[in-house]
Amino acid sequence: MINHRKRTRSGKSEGTARRNDLSIGLDVGSVLNIQQNPMVLINRDYRIIAANRAYQNAYGVRADEVIGKCCHEISHHSPVPCHMCGEDCPHQAVFNTGEAHEVRHIHYDHQNHAEHVRIRGHAIKDQDGNAYLGEEIIRLPRQVEEITCGELHMVGHSPAFMRCLHHLEMAGRTDASILLSGESGVGKELAANALHQFSARASGPFITVDCASLPETLFESEILGHERGAFTGCLGRKCGLYEMAHGGTLFLDEVGELPLAMQAKLLRVLETGSFRRLGGAETLHADVRIVAATNRNLLEMATQRAFREDLYYRLAAITIDLPPLRERREDIAGIAKVLLDRIGRNWGGGWSLSKEAEIRLCAYDFPGNVRELRNILQKAAALADGPIIQPRHLDWAVSRKATLPTAKRSSLPEPGKTGLHPDNLDELLRLYHGNRRQVADVLGVCERTVYRWLQRQTVG
Repeated sequence: MINHRKRTRSGKSEGTARRNDLSIGLDVGSVLNIQQNPMVLINRDYRIIAANRAYQNAYGVRADEVIGKCCHEISHHSPVPCHMCGEDCPHQAVFNTGEAHEVRHIHYDHQNHAEHVRIRGHAIKDQDGNAYLGEEIIRLPRQVEEITCGELHMVGHSPAFMRCLHHLEMAGRTDASILLSGESGVGKELAANALHQFSARASGPFITVDCASLPETLFESEILGHERGAFTGCLGRKCGLYEMAHGGTLFLDEVGELPLAMQAKLLRVLETGSFRRLGGAETLHADVRIVAATNRNLLEMATQRAFREDLYYRLAAITIDLPPLRERREDIAGIAKVLLDRIGRNWGGGWSLSKEAEIRLCAYDFPGNVRELRNILQKAAALADGPIIQPRHLDWAVSRKATLPTAKRSSLPEPGKTGLHPDNLDELLRLYHGNRRQVADVLGVCERTVYRWLQRQTVG
């Protein structure tokens, strides 16, 4: 229950401040309804003071039900602001800087279904100079939520993943060259495909060049193509990969593996967009957007003269770091489900993780990232004596020491351990980085129960 006698910093009671906000909300309600997207006006205390009809319909609430509630309670079904769960919070950003801020989040509709949304936060002031957050919510269509690449698609809801996806979406709108960096196995080709699908070139071709396996002797022939008779045994004309990517995206995977001689040839093509096929005299041109990826530090390689500095700056107009799996543990269960579904389709079976196996996976560091997770699941599915994968089927992974950092690992409770109590919530949420689902699994209750306990703590 809210104590309306509580004093605010301005000396007014919280009840008085809320009544003032409500009167402001009534004045702006008709203005907000002009906006077709869901939109709310929020005060410094995270409380909604006005909501347009589109917002009420999206979240299945009436105006009298939503006004006075905290924004994170409605959209995130969370008792705490999103920045306390590690997310990029538009409320915090706008009130701290006074500047507009745009992020990508996962919200929950009135049926508790998760959906990707893009949030635009704007600083708004009334005639008395009081500041508010005007939050516009753009609900993304389903096909934009799942960026596909072959049989795989990008999966996640962790703060690190959502930040990365937002950066990919924003960069995809430009036509600049982009350099993706990240450890081996983080899904750089999926990210490159996402950039392509987010761009105006989405209807064009997406061509991948594996720079690590491209022989120097075949570089010009593969990238630029060749004319008939260009070399011994050449019987016809061939379009190169750069020409084939015209109107679309050319993805240079593991670009740090290119020898220096090939780097120089590539730079000349990228600088002008013009080229000649091997053995040809005609100068050709292709309109191509370049996305490159590497798991190496190209600037450090440049200081060692192992990578051309001018090529680096040509490729890295925009740089995006892809987070390793250990920095987005909340996503492991969802990724595992997608991988198991794929294994089931290929092997003619069906497997799922037990809660205990899921917890063990989520505690592992995965130095090989998603590629290693796939290998673990393949072996587990092969060893499982039924459709449910148990922790014993993952025992081989334990030999690769690190799970959670040592200080945290020693205090993690065992799954299903008796004697755990709601009083442990704060500690468990800290250990599991605010992931209510994992905490619920450890306590042996559903996620909604954890949410209700947190609500009681907040009210208390």
